[in-house]
Amino acid sequence: MTIAVTFLPRTAPAPLPPVAFIGGGNMASAIIGGLIQQGSAADSFEVVEPFEEARAKLSQSYGIVAKAEAGEALSRCEVVVWAVKPQTFAEAARPVREFADGALQLSVAAGIPSDSIARWLGTERVVRAMPNTPALVGKGMTGLFARAGVTGADRSLVGQLLAPTGELIWVDAEPALDAVTAMSGSGPAYVFYFIEAMTEAGVEMGLTPDQAQRLAIGTFTGASALAHSATEPPSVLRARVTSKGGTTYAAISSLEEADVKAQFKTAIRAAQKRAAELGEEFGRDD
Repeated sequence: MTIAVTFLPRTAPAPLPPVAFIGGGNMASAIIGGLIQQGSAADSFEVVEPFEEARAKLSQSYGIVAKAEAGEALSRCEVVVWAVKPQTFAEAARPVREFADGALQLSVAAGIPSDSIARWLGTERVVRAMPNTPALVGKGMTGLFARAGVTGADRSLVGQLLAPTGELIWVDAEPALDAVTAMSGSGPAYVFYFIEAMTEAGVEMGLTPDQAQRLAIGTFTGASALAHSATEPPSVLRARVTSKGGTTYAAISSLEEADVKAQFKTAIRAAQKRAAELGEEFGRDD
């Protein structure tokens, strides 16, 4: 399957219309915090969050008075951001629908197909987003899919809403979000896994845990920044530091002998398959 993507350029933020968040946890807080830093007022958000502790955190951090239940206040919002757990989406949609049936619906809930969202909320103006945890520090990578009822203006509004979280990519086919989930959604765990392994190896070779972890994290940070700014593909960048007979050559040869690249690709495929399975499971009404 060929996946067409579009990178969204950064633009100067324009005033946002009122926005509702259903769910006020970490991802909602990351988006709200970024928008407030860019100048949005706290009273431009309506948040529905059933847990008192999360409501208190929103109040303390951003001055937002979140509600425990959906109500008439949602009717002023032009966008509803769904930041709920996938298994609670269908139940949460019922009381919200009557107050926000004309709004653009943006889901950051993992695994819920847009067909189900459109059915539960009675609208075709649905955008699915697959963010990842670096969004919490403004360094995320989010994949986006828009249903046919989403306009160009709607896409721009979604881009403005999510810009504080990091980079955005639009995909043309919804199944491609399973690939996004497998790569960037689950991807931070892969990076942490390799940082963990590098740190352990460093300690085993005589470094202190702090030294080993700083070297591992710094190496990933620097290499990622170089790959991001370079015009050459990663294979060329790798070749430049892999002199035949040298230390890097010895390491890469060991990885190739163990077939690590093929095993890693198999692991990512397993994540893609599981993402598709979860979509089918979470999208049911029962």
